[in-house]
Amino acid sequence: MHRPRMPKTRHIEPRRGDVLVLVGTMKGAFLLRSDGQRTAWELGGPFFPGQPVYAFNGDDRAGGPTLWAGPESPYYGASLRRSDDFGRTWSEPKQPLRFPKSTRASLKRIWQIRPGRPQEPDRLYCGVEPAALFASSNRGESWELVRGLWNHPHRKRWSPGGGGLCLHTILPHPASRDKLLVAVSTAGVYRSDDGGRSWRTSHKGVRAQFLPDPHPPFGQCVHKVVRDPARPDRLFLQNHWGLYRSDDDGLTWKDIARGVPSDFGFALDAHPRQGTAYIVPLESDQFRCTPDARLRVYRTATAARSWRALTAGLPQQDALETVLRDGLATDRVEPAGVYFGTRSGRLYASRDEGDSWRLLREGLPPIVSVKTTIVGA
Repeated sequence: MHRPRMPKTRHIEPRRGDVLVLVGTMKGAFLLRSDGQRTAWELGGPFFPGQPVYAFNGDDRAGGPTLWAGPESPYYGASLRRSDDFGRTWSEPKQPLRFPKSTRASLKRIWQIRPGRPQEPDRLYCGVEPAALFASSNRGESWELVRGLWNHPHRKRWSPGGGGLCLHTILPHPASRDKLLVAVSTAGVYRSDDGGRSWRTSHKGVRAQFLPDPHPPFGQCVHKVVRDPARPDRLFLQNHWGLYRSDDDGLTWKDIARGVPSDFGFALDAHPRQGTAYIVPLESDQFRCTPDARLRVYRTATAARSWRALTAGLPQQDALETVLRDGLATDRVEPAGVYFGTRSGRLYASRDEGDSWRLLREGLPPIVSVKTTIVGA
């Protein structure tokens, strides 16, 4: 009987000021490293080979970064893992992230690992499936289920979307420790103004065109929400169908899907400084590939009054690609870098805010998550 062979993990040695791109795939996680010029890239990994990693992020608030990952073992289920040495070693929190027995729920998947506000360096959040929010006040050593959301009267009537019943977006407000926004598929956007003790819906104006009532109290299939760092009360939302903007921290939403080939898609992110958003449209919910087999990133620098297709360096024929909700990210270098990964295992990068692109890697497993961090930031 032959013992299964595991791939050898390659480790990298980042230096202060280096840019890291954290890539989660269906068969493990990878790290890419470059200096601030972002011309030459070194690949590290795979970490957790063979395991899906939907959540992979870095917390650089204390000058680290600390890496956080949510691998899924076929034998032990999902777990939260931490590394303080760029993936050479991994540990679990002293109190593992688990549902309390009283909930009769079990952890299926970790969808999102989100550092809290810079002013609260010990605060972390996790969004999981079945849809729930967990919070830590001690840098991830222990975790607590946010009961206010779990006990919301809507929760028992939430239903899963195609990807499951997942809490995939967590947006702390940078100016208030009490304000927090989350998005659940398929339930919608929920907000708390009291630190998570109580929650209310926050998707007025978002349509659920696949339901008999297109404006139900809940049930919207929100794919992703991002906050505009240049104007924190401005949010962008990619729905199952529809693109939206809010200028009042999610209280109301306006349709902004003018000038794009489709308002269906998953991926969405914002420029770190300039009030700019990026999307990767897909054909439809029945054909979740790039329209016309052309790989195009769309950028708005006008709060979505207009969109521009960014294509330089991207294939414009025979490119039936799919980019998922966490597959697009920006960095904080000047000018900002933009990165995205595809279900075909290709990772693309731009170091000029999307004006031109290059293929960083191909042949990776299907990419489900792309995040960035800076060493010693």
